[in-house]
Amino acid sequence: MASVVGVFTSPARKSGRSDAHESRRAIAGQGLEGCAHANPPRREVLFVSKEHLDSVNVEPGSIRENITVDGDDVQQWPIGQRVRAGSAEFEITMVCDPCHRMDELRDGLRAELDGKRGMLARVVESGEVAVGDAIELV
Repeated sequence: MASVVGVFTSPARKSGRSDAHESRRAIAGQGLEGCAHANPPRREVLFVSKEHLDSVNVEPGSIRENITVDGDDVQQWPIGQRVRAGSAEFEITMVCDPCHRMDELRDGLRAELDGKRGMLARVVESGEVAVGDAIELV
C-alpha cells in the first residue's frame, strides 16, 4: 500500500527551501497551510514518487514537492483522479513538468526529471496529512 513519507512546504516563493513537517493541514482552494508555492486552483499541491527521487539521487523535499509518496507511481495517476491522504482529499489536475529551477539544484536535473517531476492537485476536502498516512485512490 502506498503511503506518505514526506510532507513539505516552502516558506516563500523562490526561496529554494522546503521545510519538512510531520503533518500539515491541507486547505480546500489553497493548498498546504503555510506553503507559498500554491497557485490555486490547479497547482495547490505537488505529489512526487519517492522511487523517482531515488532514481535521480535527490532527497525528498529537494525538488519542492509537498507530498512524497512511497509505493506508487504518481505519474500514472490520471487527471481527475481523486486521492485521499490522511483526512484530506485531492484531485489530480495536471502533470508537473520540470522547470529551469531544477537545474539550479544540479546541472542536468531538469532533463533527468522528465516524466518524473510529479502530479499537481487541488485540495477538494480539507484535512490533515501526516507522514505515515496511507494513500488511497478514490
